[in-house]
Amino acid sequence: MKKDIIQPEVVDVHIAIVQEKNELGGIDWVAYVINNRKELLEGVLISTRGYGEIKGEQKKTATFRHSMDELEPKSFKKIEPIPEELFALNNEFWLSFYIDKKMFDKKYIFLPESISDFNSIQIPLVKKIGVMI
Repeated sequence: MKKDIIQPEVVDVHIAIVQEKNELGGIDWVAYVINNRKELLEGVLISTRGYGEIKGEQKKTATFRHSMDELEPKSFKKIEPIPEELFALNNEFWLSFYIDKKMFDKKYIFLPESISDFNSIQIPLVKKIGVMI
């Protein structure tokens, strides 16, 4: 039964969207997965998509899937760039991984307009300015 399945809580694993300078001197926003745990994450899968309403019209992006064999403790890896025109949508990241053969998963959603300079902080480990869940 579903009620008998114990789902372990995801702690100290984050998704952040950070600002990075590009080759032309402009700013790009890039999504990262951050492992702030002391354990190795194995079999990392990340599914990303955007959805919502812009000017009264329903919009959605394609779903992208990313995989990483491992994510070392106290480390981070780039997922994908996020174009600014998608900030008006919900930006969803579904993350799954294993620690000691136990599966963890969590959905992270950046709400419309939450990716902004106003909500930006210094992101741990990455040491760049951005928004983190």
